[in-house]
Amino acid sequence: MAELVAARVEPGCLLVASPILGDPNFHRTVIYVIEHGPQGTTGLVLNRPSQAAVSEILPQWWELASPPKNLFVGGPVERTAALCLGRTAPIGGISRSDAEPVPVGWRPVSGSVGLIDLDGEPERMAAMVTDLRIFAGYAGWSADQLATEIADNAWIIVAGRADDVFSDGDGDLWAGVLRRQGGHLALIAGYPDDPRLN
Repeated sequence: MAELVAARVEPGCLLVASPILGDPNFHRTVIYVIEHGPQGTTGLVLNRPSQAAVSEILPQWWELASPPKNLFVGGPVERTAALCLGRTAPIGGISRSDAEPVPVGWRPVSGSVGLIDLDGEPERMAAMVTDLRIFAGYAGWSADQLATEIADNAWIIVAGRADDVFSDGDGDLWAGVLRRQGGHLALIAGYPDDPRLN
């Protein structure tokens, strides 16, 4: 398979599972990278909504949660841990991430998207957050592990958008992200879920 890397790994980019990736934990997943550095990479699977409602797990955050207001499965690591991504509202034509000061309980990731401390007070975030998604678990790689998987064409790296993070889970995010890239990546979007059916 031809080289699939279309961007570099950095916070805010997407790791899109290639059809040749055999790990069932990541079959047709889209992962939003929240951290990347010499120690490794951490990301959250965007397209695995669970059946658990936010109101059952973290009721104090339910009102701010974006539809479908369910917990999403962020990855196979530490599934009992919850991570939260939010999107800030613009202030006077600039994104909140460019404004000062950074609110307590908010850690910018990329553009208007940041991590929210779930131990904080939802009321403090209500005035600044337009979208909120809570994930159980995360995906993680050591420094060399992800580089090896990328070299093996297991992941397609593309630029992410805030709308990807807060998609409702009803559509096929995997195919949609690939289609918008155009060229050979758009062709991969049509790859059958089961190649035997091709």
